[in-house]
Amino acid sequence: MLSTQSYAAMTAKAALQPFSFERRDVGPHDVLITITHCGICHSDIHQARDEWGGSIFPMVPGHEIIGTVARIGSAVNKFKTSDCVGVGCFVDSCRTCAACREGSEQYCDSGMLLTYSGRDKDGRPTQGGYSTQIVVDEHYVLRIPSALSPAGAAPLLCAGITTYSPLRHWGVGKYHKLAVVGLGGLGHMAVKIAKAMGTEVTVLSTSEKKRHDAIRLGATEFALTTQPDTFTRLQRRFDFILDTVSASHNYNDYVNLLKTDGTMILVGVPDKPTLLEPFPLILHRRRIAGSVIGGIRETQAMLDFCATHKIESDIEVIPIQHVNEAYERILKGDVRFRFVIDLASLK
Repeated sequence: MLSTQSYAAMTAKAALQPFSFERRDVGPHDVLITITHCGICHSDIHQARDEWGGSIFPMVPGHEIIGTVARIGSAVNKFKTSDCVGVGCFVDSCRTCAACREGSEQYCDSGMLLTYSGRDKDGRPTQGGYSTQIVVDEHYVLRIPSALSPAGAAPLLCAGITTYSPLRHWGVGKYHKLAVVGLGGLGHMAVKIAKAMGTEVTVLSTSEKKRHDAIRLGATEFALTTQPDTFTRLQRRFDFILDTVSASHNYNDYVNLLKTDGTMILVGVPDKPTLLEPFPLILHRRRIAGSVIGGIRETQAMLDFCATHKIESDIEVIPIQHVNEAYERILKGDVRFRFVIDLASLK
């Protein structure tokens, strides 16, 4: 077993604190990764505070992991020591169902094994990237292109793929008009990626303070959703809407902004349900759909795409000792646009 240092939530809603635990030994197909950086995702906060239910404690959060290969198992052939690699939201799946066979492991029939707050095959809880090292099967490890910086690449492993995957799946691209709802960790990546795909992007936000950033990131237009005329002026404007907001809001207002046959894609997870009016959908053959992260092949494709187009997340790097302060700042919307932990601060 490998003694590992970390920061963990010992119980729901408790402040994160130093925590030592054991990682499994490196097996034949495993890669031991020395973690250098880990992004902070809003879902880390949800899970550490058990806001979705089912959280496992003690919990070491973190699923936007970047590091270097320290050791490989005897059967590993995809990686070598010193490679810069990444680990995203899951570290295993059944590998035999239709979803896994086609490279959509995130939709595994048996459920993907989450990087943290999951249980592996022997019943041990998985622990995430707010730690010094991690052992992962090589099939679930990603190669980080040299054109990307380790800190800037970390949020791509969740925020990047969460927005890239639905844009690719629904064929969003040139000549399309896309509205991105919310300009946070997910939203700012959606703007960058969609812009690189040739899409005309409008950012819809409740905050006037986001206007400058929206245009800087590549949006052609910005509209305040706190102004009632926004929903009148933009009716039937968009082919697609990508909704990244995790706070409760009225989906019906946004559906009316879609053209006939338009699609609204949900990637944010509000903590309360929203009533949905059928007529705006029926009368213009509109759709509301959902999407969650991406499979391993698609995540690698996203990383390569971002390297080609020089896309990284806008980040603020912090020592792990500031993680609890970072959580509070995220809840206040006080970050542009993703915190990344420098794990050298833990050693």
